Amino acid sequence: MMIRGKELALSVLAVGTAAVAGYVLHSGQRTDRPSRSKADLGARVVGHEEVPRGATVVDISSQRLGDIPGARRAIDRAVRNDAREEWEHLTIDHEGAWSIVDAVRGSLPYHDGNGCEYNGVYVRYDDRIVVLDAIGWARLEEPLQ
Repeated sequence: MMIRGKELALSVLAVGTAAVAGYVLHSGQRTDRPSRSKADLGARVVGHEEVPRGATVVDISSQRLGDIPGARRAIDRAVRNDAREEWEHLTIDHEGAWSIVDAVRGSLPYHDGNGCEYNGVYVRYDDRIVVLDAIGWARLEEPLQ
């Protein structure tokens, strides 16, 4: 009877150890895996004459603008590099990054441009105007059918 108890205890210990090892490996894979969503914030400097009629211009000190992760950093890059020809990009790569796109387009006065206007939020930064826009994408868990 004593041997069976020992065998049972060793068996339970082996199963428990395997379960813990499996959990640790599975948890480790989750942190190594890229997030399921990303957001790309883009900003570029435009001339005052390029601000579309009817577009609201937000000041850089706006609290709502400051609440959006990466927004001020993207705008600062555009101003620092005088990005008039190219967009300065900042990629946010973490779970829930898609919500940044929603915040740019929903909590600020987003301008949907026509063919010759930029889409985005027009921001006054000292004596410059910067356009901020965001796009997002998600990694699919299962392939589309």
